[in-house]
Amino acid sequence: MPQKVLPQVQTTAASSAAWRTGFVAAVALALAACSSAPKDDPNSQASLDKLYAEAKDDLSSGSYDRAIKSLERIEGRAAGTIVAQQAQLDLAWAYHKSGERAQAVSTLDRFIKLNPSSPAMDYALYMKGLVNFNEDLGLFGRLANQDIAERDQQASRDAMLAFKQLIDQFPDSKYAAEARVRVDYITNTLAVYEVHVARYYYNRGAYLAAANRAQQAVQEFQRAPAAEEALFIMTQSYDKLDLPALRDDAKRVLEKSFPNSAYLSGNYDGGKKAWWRFW
Repeated sequence: MPQKVLPQVQTTAASSAAWRTGFVAAVALALAACSSAPKDDPNSQASLDKLYAEAKDDLSSGSYDRAIKSLERIEGRAAGTIVAQQAQLDLAWAYHKSGERAQAVSTLDRFIKLNPSSPAMDYALYMKGLVNFNEDLGLFGRLANQDIAERDQQASRDAMLAFKQLIDQFPDSKYAAEARVRVDYITNTLAVYEVHVARYYYNRGAYLAAANRAQQAVQEFQRAPAAEEALFIMTQSYDKLDLPALRDDAKRVLEKSFPNSAYLSGNYDGGKKAWWRFW
């Protein structure tokens, strides 16, 4: 199935600046409202302001390890304030850019739990989806021409849940439209993954496992294009299992749902296609 090529979202200083328009102003007010304290007081406004400025500089220059240490200190010192909220979101982004997906997600989960009424909640959900949604297959995947649908899909499922929560809770958010596109993309990818597993079982003669996995794909992703092949794997698997009633039922659904399906006029070869090559 042809995969939709999705444009990479540039969640960098440019895009994150959008939601900060009002949020950063609130941070500035919060810092200004801090009570006066000696300059050597690490919890003073001056100290927090200086530490945050240093963290932002480190983020901008790509020094994520230093930024993480500063933002962690800010989050601890300003706990319960809007400054801490800002630090949490920046910290999640720094973790993400450092390749620490688990830490980024954990930080965002903490933000979502502690700040349910935050004006940046839609952004937090969007970032959580984005952190989990990773189109880059990595060096080995690119060299081997691996299909994204052939990898473990838990991160994709987590991303879809975050995007769906964003759409449900904030349908008018500036991030909602992009979230909807990504939900469709992830749905198709998950469907292809289930069919890939069903095909794997079929090629190895595990016809019952193939039929069950294909049925799962049809039930969970019935509107996805991959449901076409899933139905055909079901018909072929049930035929191999000598279950004509189930075979005919699956074939009828295939004919009704995909009347022009190429699978109806040809022999299924098990989709035998190596996902890897060295040159």
